[in-house]
Amino acid sequence: MDGRYDCSRLMKKASLAGAFFMSAIWLPGVQAFCPSPGALAPVAVQRVVDGDTLRLADGRNVRLIGLNTPELGRQGRTDEPFAVVAQKRLQALVNASNGRVGLVPGKDSKDHYGRTLAHVYGADGTNLEAQMLAEGLGFQVAVAPNVDLVDCLQAAERHARQAGLGVWRQSPVLKAEQISASGFAVLSGRVSKVERNRGGIWIELQGVVVLHVAANVLAQFDVAALEGLRGKQIQARGWVVDRSRRGGLKPGQARWMLPLTDAAMLSPVGE
Repeated sequence: MDGRYDCSRLMKKASLAGAFFMSAIWLPGVQAFCPSPGALAPVAVQRVVDGDTLRLADGRNVRLIGLNTPELGRQGRTDEPFAVVAQKRLQALVNASNGRVGLVPGKDSKDHYGRTLAHVYGADGTNLEAQMLAEGLGFQVAVAPNVDLVDCLQAAERHARQAGLGVWRQSPVLKAEQISASGFAVLSGRVSKVERNRGGIWIELQGVVVLHVAANVLAQFDVAALEGLRGKQIQARGWVVDRSRRGGLKPGQARWMLPLTDAAMLSPVGE
């Protein structure tokens, strides 16, 4: 779980032997999403930190790839809607696996916090990120190069979205002009400008938010399609940054910037 998403006013708080263990109670068909690549060596979980992070008995902190769950309240902040539900559900999945899970590390195996990045599997080979997404307990995210399971994780989220489960019970999608804080957000808006320079591609939404595709990740995108977005209504997700707090905001620039980390984080409205 990284960042915060400003959706509190839009949602109400919500009141795995296969490869190596027995399974929990799964949603029908969830095992079809991102099944295990094979038998995995079990590792012991010490505790569930939150809905997308585990602390292992060997001391590693594991961040589940492809899943971002609502933030638990810390440092005087209140819990975001579904944050506690997500943590308890992940704990239940771990408990059902006798406290042990299987890991498939990402191509990038560590994040900037030093956490291990991995896909996490339960007793019968069910992918825990997909399970959480299919129940609407988080948002699908994609950060290149750890994007091997993007398609099946998107399908898992789509299941929850179409059924109106969890965070999709009421739409968490914010209009670009509603962005008022840094952190994770799913937003929509009309593209007013597209520019390309040495720093990458900049996609401005109604003058208030700019989406940034850095030069080093352009290979993950259809550049021609990006350059043709002007005038189109799009939806994007990621971690919004307040450029005014970083001292990098110049006159005429949008205050809010959302770096796009993979093409899966951007789509036409309605997808």
